[in-house]
Amino acid sequence: MASGEVSAVELTAAHHARIDAVNPVLNAVIAEAREGARTAARAADQRRASGAALPPLHGVPMTHKDTHDAAGLPTVKGSPLFADTVPTTSSLIIDRLQAAGVISTGKTNVPELAAGSHTFNTVFGTTVNPWDITRSAFGSSGGVAAVIAAGIQPAGDGSDMGGSLRTPASFTNRVGFRASSAVADRAPDAALRSAGVLGPVLGAVAGRRPGRILHRPG
Repeated sequence: MASGEVSAVELTAAHHARIDAVNPVLNAVIAEAREGARTAARAADQRRASGAALPPLHGVPMTHKDTHDAAGLPTVKGSPLFADTVPTTSSLIIDRLQAAGVISTGKTNVPELAAGSHTFNTVFGTTVNPWDITRSAFGSSGGVAAVIAAGIQPAGDGSDMGGSLRTPASFTNRVGFRASSAVADRAPDAALRSAGVLGPVLGAVAGRRPGRILHRPG
């Protein structure tokens, strides 16, 4: 990216193409803002061309877990109660990712109110496991784990109280990391509201290539 060998516009186009290829079966990406992402990608390329210092995740397209507010994108949390919610400000984790150069492209599915170990809700339906679409991607960060395992993006944000990062990652052959509560950053008003922490799901493990096994059994 820094050398210009690949551009943010090209990465974003590849990201969108992969969503188009696999999401009709996967059902992990439940909201998008493609024109906004393309605009952000063009701005990222202009920044590189200007010679300005680049942040560590410069130009990386990424969808976000749908319990995390991202300004201008819906935050439905898998619940009919929030079906029309579009926040005007972003969660701390989204602010930090965007400051690091991430291009926000959409939201990923969760169980209703993130309260469940299977990524299903009555608003968007079920997210399947890209390794075997008859299997669960678990939850509550199942949508995030699924988009990474399907090759849509290399990493993503999630959250974890009792396994919501770690278990979906294990179901999809990824890595989910739950930091200690005393270490993980959180918004100033969040410390007493939840024992959950924010964290990442990361890409391929055990030498296996992600996103090439999505198929219909038989």
